[in-house]
Amino acid sequence: MTRHEIIIGPFTGGPVTSYIKLTNPTNKKVYFKIKTTAPKRYCVRPNSGALKPKDVTEIAVCLQPYDFDPSEKNKHKFMVQTVVAPDDDDDEYPIDVWKDINPDQLMDSKLKCVFENPVTSTSVTAKTTVTSTTTKADSTATNGKNKAVDMAAKSSPKVLGEAEEKLLKAAQEVTQLRVEESTLRQENLQLREDLMKWRNAAMGNDGNLAAARGLISQSNSQLSPTSPTSIVIAIAMVIFGYLLGKLI
Repeated sequence: MTRHEIIIGPFTGGPVTSYIKLTNPTNKKVYFKIKTTAPKRYCVRPNSGALKPKDVTEIAVCLQPYDFDPSEKNKHKFMVQTVVAPDDDDDEYPIDVWKDINPDQLMDSKLKCVFENPVTSTSVTAKTTVTSTTTKADSTATNGKNKAVDMAAKSSPKVLGEAEEKLLKAAQEVTQLRVEESTLRQENLQLREDLMKWRNAAMGNDGNLAAARGLISQSNSQLSPTSPTSIVIAIAMVIFGYLLGKLI
């Protein structure tokens, strides 16, 4: 691959990530910031930060899923801007580091995106190294000489196969949970219907039992014994007949 390029692809229908490796070979802390001509197409993490002396960091450049458009080939570009921190700088990420900056202190390295055509295979091995040499003014300004700051960027496109597999597994688990939820709801409705049937049957049995009790009570009243008055009269008639027989 030619220099000053970052490889994007191959396109597989999902997000595609390339990595930019930034190296600070100097003995001073350097702040960096990354810009792109298509911010809606890419997710850059981190897009700004600081590099300590001799420090190395990786920047993830993730191309969001979209239909490949050949007309956009080689149109997207990235810019890595850097500035050397002053000697008395103690803040890790000062808010105003990029405000009112002297253009002579600002360094930049431009990267052109190279798209790989859509392929069926998800495996790819491609690496490119981008090196830019920029010049800064010496903070001490004692000798008036300039020092060079080299920023090396290495691009290694990777397909997020593992992440896609996890997302697919999570989607399957969600679908399974929804099926189980639907089954539980159906069982709950069936239990409610059965409960209503049992209640109606119980109410019907109570009505039949009350009717049977009424019939038994009526029969008992019809079969009740002779009243006490009738018994007294009968006893009096027996005594009267007995006395009448003695007299005769």
